[in-house]
Amino acid sequence: MSRWENLEHKPAPLFAPVFGPLSGIRVLLNGTVVAAPFCATMMSDFGAEVIALERPKTGGDPARHQKPQITKEGKSISGAWIQNARNKLSFSLETNFKKVPESKEIFLSLVKNADVWIENMVWIDKLGITDEMLMEVNPKLIICHISGYGTSGFGGDQRHIDRPGYDPLGQSESGWSLLQGYPDREPYYAQQYVGDYLTGLIAVNGILMAYMNAQKTGKGQRIDASLTESWMRVMDDNFVLWTMKQTLKRRQGIKQVAYQPGGVFECGDGGFINLGSYGKNAYNNVLKGFGIDTDKYSYEECSSSPNAVASPLGRELDGIFQKFFKEHTAQEAINICIDNKISAAHIKTAEEVYNEPHWRKRGDWVKYTDQTLNEEVEAFGVMPKLSETPGEVWRGAPALGQDTERILTDLLDYSASEIEALKGKGIID
Repeated sequence: MSRWENLEHKPAPLFAPVFGPLSGIRVLLNGTVVAAPFCATMMSDFGAEVIALERPKTGGDPARHQKPQITKEGKSISGAWIQNARNKLSFSLETNFKKVPESKEIFLSLVKNADVWIENMVWIDKLGITDEMLMEVNPKLIICHISGYGTSGFGGDQRHIDRPGYDPLGQSESGWSLLQGYPDREPYYAQQYVGDYLTGLIAVNGILMAYMNAQKTGKGQRIDASLTESWMRVMDDNFVLWTMKQTLKRRQGIKQVAYQPGGVFECGDGGFINLGSYGKNAYNNVLKGFGIDTDKYSYEECSSSPNAVASPLGRELDGIFQKFFKEHTAQEAINICIDNKISAAHIKTAEEVYNEPHWRKRGDWVKYTDQTLNEEVEAFGVMPKLSETPGEVWRGAPALGQDTERILTDLLDYSASEIEALKGKGIID
């Protein structure tokens, strides 16, 4: 009989403090870089106990090594790791069972003690892992696969399922990228891994729904969250317009063509304001706030349709808007907009956002000790905000393998001599 079969299940939390609505859920993570780790972080920020498995001979999660690095006393770590790997435990384990069969016993023991397994390795069969094997160990397990184009068992063409994928490719294949940028230039795509974060959020939603069902039925299930389909899901009306009218939207740059004012305007100090006012009431409110004659530049003649926006009077009004912003600094302009309930935003740098008093009063910046640097760091805090069971940051991002021995001892009942033997074989770090 395998060791995991004799192992007693130990409920969570065993290592994390008790807080938040997800306390009592244990998550096992085999994921790197952004989407899968962020999915797990969103859960750990609200009390789930997350054990992240990292392969010791590869230097752990590549996100640790993302440039630029933050360095102290010869130790370096990425800002992304500091921000996103907090509230987790790091377990260094070689998870290629075909190369290191001995590690399979440890992995299955962790699976038996987990409620959720999240992975974005895609080709798990090549490592000797199957969903069926994990469900046999833990029938209530929630398995979440995160990939570029989907995973086997949910339909699709295996040729596409086997493709490597990352955020800009998902944006491209979904149709989203072709809507970004200017019509006379090459298409663009969103920066800062926004699609990975989007997919992570969608995956969290699926996990929590599946977990609720497992508590009622005692039966786990598999979840398939792909980057490309996440982008497809937020394409607004594009697919319906095509299926019903054979209409394809096109990229239009930073200016709205269907109504005005709408788009990005440069201010006198080189700053920028993003302004939007859809509908007659909003339009009139903008003109009133800016001191523009609503009778001369009526909504019907200047903003009610693409033709009105493109008319001579519509173009004249656009020139007035541009002149207005050029005669004001970005701060002056946004103050006018705020005071007149005009929907507008100051396009800010990270420094300006960080120093904005509004977000400080909402407690959006938190300090904690990064475990690699052993130094207090400051990062964006926890959201969304919950009134009764708020999330929190209970520890900084872990050093590679920081919690391996503790988890083996306290959760999996390994002895000191067994742990030393595993180290000798290179199975753990």
